[in-house]
Amino acid sequence: MDSLELKLPGYMVYCVIISSLGSFSNGWVIGSANVPGEVTHACKNGLAHIATESYPDCLPMNSALWGFAVSSFCVGGLIGGLFGGILQTKYGRRKTIIYNNMFWILGGLLISISVSPTMFILGRVLCGLGCGLGSLVTPTYIGEISTVRGRGTMGTCNQFGIVIGILLASVVGLPLATVPLWRINYAIVIIPAITQFILMFTCVESPRYLVSVNRIDEAKNALIRLRPNSNIDNEFYSMVEGQFGSAAARAICFQKTNENNNDKEQNESSSSFGNDTDANKNCIHESMNMIEIFTDPLIRRIALTVLTLHIIQQLIGMNAVMYYSTTIFNMSFSSEMSMYMAIVTTAVNFGATILSLILIDRMGRRVLLLIAEGGACLFSILLIIGYVYNIGALLVVSVFGYVISFAIGVGPIPWMMTTELTPVYASSSVGAVATAMNWAMNFLIGQTFPIVFQYMQGYSFAIFAAVAASAVVFTYFMVPETKGRSVEEVVDDFRK
Repeated sequence: MDSLELKLPGYMVYCVIISSLGSFSNGWVIGSANVPGEVTHACKNGLAHIATESYPDCLPMNSALWGFAVSSFCVGGLIGGLFGGILQTKYGRRKTIIYNNMFWILGGLLISISVSPTMFILGRVLCGLGCGLGSLVTPTYIGEISTVRGRGTMGTCNQFGIVIGILLASVVGLPLATVPLWRINYAIVIIPAITQFILMFTCVESPRYLVSVNRIDEAKNALIRLRPNSNIDNEFYSMVEGQFGSAAARAICFQKTNENNNDKEQNESSSSFGNDTDANKNCIHESMNMIEIFTDPLIRRIALTVLTLHIIQQLIGMNAVMYYSTTIFNMSFSSEMSMYMAIVTTAVNFGATILSLILIDRMGRRVLLLIAEGGACLFSILLIIGYVYNIGALLVVSVFGYVISFAIGVGPIPWMMTTELTPVYASSSVGAVATAMNWAMNFLIGQTFPIVFQYMQGYSFAIFAAVAASAVVFTYFMVPETKGRSVEEVVDDFRK
């Protein structure tokens, strides 16, 4: 069987799951401050050492400082994402994932022993560095090791890990929302970080990365492990061609074939590889930096498409809806029930992400993205109507509908398509810029939406409806389908 026909080989799935432990850590950091937030910064005894002799009961902060402390991990995320491209190019995807766990370990430890708001914020920034770097390198690694037919399902595992982390942080946070157990809640991220640090050594490096640094034999061996009991010749040729050009790819692949005394396979491969005379396919590509991706006409088009998808992901307002879901639920439920409803919202997010796992390789990225953006527009409008006419049931349905719309498309697909649209020689720089922009927009929404909501109240969701409507137009005209297609095929479309 040709490796291009494989969907979900076991060892590949194992490597994806292990790499997605970083996504779980990311989700835990995002959700860990939600439920025990009040007891963390506004407990009865403040800085007094009542519950334990070693640490204060909590870390008193006013609302503004607490808001900054919670969102400070976005600053770390921006920095981690911006410099992550350099790190994953220099050290490889696998090593970057392994050593990135140190940020979560050190950050979780620092928060758990914090005796001042400054220590807490520094811990959040350290965790944010891990989240930013992880949100770049994990989707990159998953996209580069996945089969063409299973890449969508595997790519959604990144978002799935984040959602599981947020959900479990909310559930586990309930019994830990007391003095001094809130400290344990923030330290739990150390467990998946150590687990991934150990188990990631059992996973192979990305074959595409190994090809990009001219470690051809290692790349072929890694691909053989990821595609057991199959013929990897066509897939491997495509990887080499994308990096070194057609002429070099034929020379390299045929040389390996001759070394293995398999002339018959060589002839078969030759007919399938063809004689491409496109000048763009016959050049060796060096890794691009963050300036070069905007000076090359082809990569600039790809980079702007990827950047726009990431900007849309944040400006469409999912974080704002989640931040104010409790406020929305308070219009229909008691304050205690509203807290539980917020957890139900996270569970809905989890369920919708599972739905995305099932649909993404059946319906395709572009179709799901259009449905998701259209749904986000519709439910943003319904949120406004529910707010204006004080219809509690409509507000609740709109929140759930909005979360489902986001989770099936707008959440996972931009991370996935960053790798699917970008050739390896530009993927680190494009991914770094996109990740940094994503975290910058995340921080912007977190800091500005409370002010906008204060003045506009429910009408503020009209902004998100307009963004979602614009996103539908952009996706329809500018975003190609990547389902069942190699990176090289997609890049060829941009070239034409």
